[in-house]
Amino acid sequence: MKKLSFNAILLLAALCLPVAAHAEKNILIFGDSLSAGYGIDITESWPYLLQQELDRAGFKVVNASISGETSLGGRQRLARLLAQYHPAIVIIELGANDGLRGYAVTDTEENLNAILLQTSQAGAKALLIGMKLPPNYGSPYIVQFQGMFPRLAKKHRIRLVPYLLEGVKADQFQADNLHPNAAAQPRIMSNVLQALKPLLR
Repeated sequence: MKKLSFNAILLLAALCLPVAAHAEKNILIFGDSLSAGYGIDITESWPYLLQQELDRAGFKVVNASISGETSLGGRQRLARLLAQYHPAIVIIELGANDGLRGYAVTDTEENLNAILLQTSQAGAKALLIGMKLPPNYGSPYIVQFQGMFPRLAKKHRIRLVPYLLEGVKADQFQADNLHPNAAAQPRIMSNVLQALKPLLR
């Protein structure tokens, strides 16, 4: 009886996997109000625009973002979403609310690290999105907070969008000066898409 080659064994193993294990093309967006479409129509939000861009490639964008979400809240609910959607890619846009509330950066970084570990263990690729804080939070805290994102990206060897709102103009914010308006959404989507493209291959 002939012995199976190593490649043949791998092929048989792949064929035995559930169809969902290699058919899923879901992209999970896991963020806060900046990704939940706060203050604008959902069809104007950057996740919706991203879906329009990726339709022909066969990817489905699942937006699980919640306004007010923190890194701890995200850490606590990610497992259920990974099990439900089996995403190929997870876009992680969390931490801004932690910073605005002055939470310890070490705690936020620990939560994001746990989220990235869960994502990797689920077999999904991760794209991390960085944020910046207003200048009134003080230089030491701002430097520590903003340095957290590249540290995590380097540690986990994943792609990073350095700043979600890069290129958004001052007049493209809502009255609270925190949330971008509808006019800013195409630029935000473009910022994400440029970093996302290599993960789609």
